Amino acid sequence: MVAWILAGVLVILAIVVISAGVKVVPQSETRVVERLGRFHSVLAPGLNFIIPFVDRPKVIYTRTIQSVNGRTTVRMVATSVIDLREQVYDFPSQQVITRDNVTTEINALLYFQITDPKKAVYEIDNLPNAIEKLTQTSLRNVIGELELDETLTSRDTINTKLQVILDDATNKWGVKVNRVELQDITPPESVRVAMEKQMQAERNRRAEILNAEGEKQSLILRSEGEKASRINQAEATKQSEVLRAEGEARAIILNAEAEAEAIRRVAEAISQGKTDPATYMLAMKYIETLKDMTSGKDNKTVYVPYEASSVLSSIGSLRTLFEK
Repeated sequence: MVAWILAGVLVILAIVVISAGVKVVPQSETRVVERLGRFHSVLAPGLNFIIPFVDRPKVIYTRTIQSVNGRTTVRMVATSVIDLREQVYDFPSQQVITRDNVTTEINALLYFQITDPKKAVYEIDNLPNAIEKLTQTSLRNVIGELELDETLTSRDTINTKLQVILDDATNKWGVKVNRVELQDITPPESVRVAMEKQMQAERNRRAEILNAEGEKQSLILRSEGEKASRINQAEATKQSEVLRAEGEARAIILNAEAEAEAIRRVAEAISQGKTDPATYMLAMKYIETLKDMTSGKDNKTVYVPYEASSVLSSIGSLRTLFEK
């Protein structure tokens, strides 16, 4: 009976010893093993064997975020697990002073990855706390070199500067800082009110400029339209005058041709002895006198010379002449 009890104790002890010597490490994790208090090895992902009670994983601190009753708290937890994946630290807001002496609240996000577990364990005590403090001091230094306007408009520049500074400082800790992002930049209430007024004034100024530009373009278009209208009117007047002048010139030419033809026929008739020149001249004088007598508006009575038969015979001779 005692033998069975002793055998059972030995089996249990063997199981405990074997389980203590077998370590299964998940992917993307590792552990730093110390043998008798000195660094021995870094366990790779998968199945690993260590000497029980002689080899012991090094205990380190990690940063965890917990949400209780809507409140977010950050806690430091002791563990032997080292996460090799990229990690994100969300730092609480801190007050920084810009170069123009404006106090501003800024919070940042830090993306980093442990590349050398041995350095992360032995080169720095409490790595998460060290990274947080280094980020805060570096952020104060970078923002202290910029004015508020530059801080609000140069996030990419600030992120790049912080990433370079932190990466260089944490390199000896076996940490690679991949990215730094500023989440919120909150200036004081008085500054925000002044900025809102400034932005409103700027919007009003732009609106007035746009209105002025619109009125300017409208005036230009209107003047161009009036100019085109006047040009068209002048062109139409010019064409009308040209056509009228051409008509008058044509009428003068036709009258001159008619008079020339009349003179030619009179000359032919006189040369052939068919018409007496004295008769022709007398008839023309009678016609002109008759025209003057009847041209007045108030002339209701026309006096015909006694020798009207002579006038009519002269006009008849002229008719006969022009019909020929």
